[in-house]
Amino acid sequence: MINNGIVNVVGAGLAGSEAAFQLARRGVLVRLFEMRPVRMTEAHSTGLFGELVCSNSLRNASVETAVGILKEEMRRLGSIVIATADRTRVPAGAALAVDREEFARGLTEALSADPLIEIRREEVTTIPAGPTIIASGPLTSPLLSSELARLIGSRDLYFYDAIAPIVSAESIDMNIAFRASRYGKGGDDYINCPLDEPQYLAFVAALLEAEKVAAHNFERMIYFEGCMPIEEMARRGPLTLAFGPMRPVGLIDPRTGRRPFAVVQLRQDDSLSRLYNLVGFQTKMIYPEQRRVLRMIPGLAQAEFIRFGSLHRNTFIDSPRLLRPTLQLRSRDDLFLAGQMIGVEGYVESAAAGLLAAINAARLISGAPMVVPPLSTALGSLIAYISDSQRKDFQPMNANFGLMPELGSRARGQLKKSEIGARALTAIGEWIVNEAINPTDSSARHSAGAAN
Repeated sequence: MINNGIVNVVGAGLAGSEAAFQLARRGVLVRLFEMRPVRMTEAHSTGLFGELVCSNSLRNASVETAVGILKEEMRRLGSIVIATADRTRVPAGAALAVDREEFARGLTEALSADPLIEIRREEVTTIPAGPTIIASGPLTSPLLSSELARLIGSRDLYFYDAIAPIVSAESIDMNIAFRASRYGKGGDDYINCPLDEPQYLAFVAALLEAEKVAAHNFERMIYFEGCMPIEEMARRGPLTLAFGPMRPVGLIDPRTGRRPFAVVQLRQDDSLSRLYNLVGFQTKMIYPEQRRVLRMIPGLAQAEFIRFGSLHRNTFIDSPRLLRPTLQLRSRDDLFLAGQMIGVEGYVESAAAGLLAAINAARLISGAPMVVPPLSTALGSLIAYISDSQRKDFQPMNANFGLMPELGSRARGQLKKSEIGARALTAIGEWIVNEAINPTDSSARHSAGAAN
């Protein structure tokens, strides 16, 4: 049965797309607003829903990692984002990486075909009345940001995010580079560019000397550790990169039979293996400097850059002060916020927040009580972190084992992680059943079918 209520969803990124789908599969009418392509952001290049503007990886897929557990929890909750990622997957070792265009097109087509979702291609400049999910992302337009500031206060938290470059596969010199995954896990999914010590030190020196994109005078540089520009890492010490994204462990250069001093890994970015992104190489160098410095990497001397790295300002709210664990604004029951703007860092985490916001928005309309995932789950522990009203100096956070409660057992290492994962999946399953989280009516089956 279709509910007479309508929920507005502002933004069709990962969180907004997930929210719209989850509402529709619960029989709720959705009005989905997306300003692209009418008005573009500084980072997006298409009007497709769920466009990935940074990496094409949704990170580790193993349930022995917190983000892998979160993915599996989302699968059990009927996530369209994870289902679409699974269908558009490209080789990436233990990671779940996607063909970014096929992924975004799949989301767009599924939501556009759903009869319960009305799509409006327009910029939202005022917060809609009635049940609403704001999922406009870290690049929320200035007008809507101003409206939010008026509603929640002028306190403005922000950080900078950087995008890694992409090169064409045919421009990589495979006489120097080699295919392999660390320790042989995942076959030969990555292309590796090896550096000896003099090459590495020369690269770091050039990186530090290169001209960077300047920030506005009124903006402080605050980076999230999980997406740190390589030049900022290099500034911390000459060997920082060698112990970070350029660590050579688990790799043997077939030309020498030895481990390189450092290595740059490239990950497949499309299903046809024509594009590769430089893993962990987010940068704020100006474009000519990127071309000069990155071509110093052995194997990339003739690199053709399909996309240069870039820097953009990401905004997020002080969620511990403003949000309930249900993702409702503390000052307005029918307004939910979701996605990266609430301080969850990462594609999967953003989509998961949209999923939870939609569950509770649908329950608000039906008069059912709000729900919060168990703390022992990856989703529940993340939501507990970002909505903890006692937390000060809030910074974005991604799913990790440090947020999840300790086990009662003495398990250590991989066994401990496996047990935490098993506990989380048991808890999410019980929560789904006990709180009747997943819909079972015909509208749910219809909307789920739109994702296939």
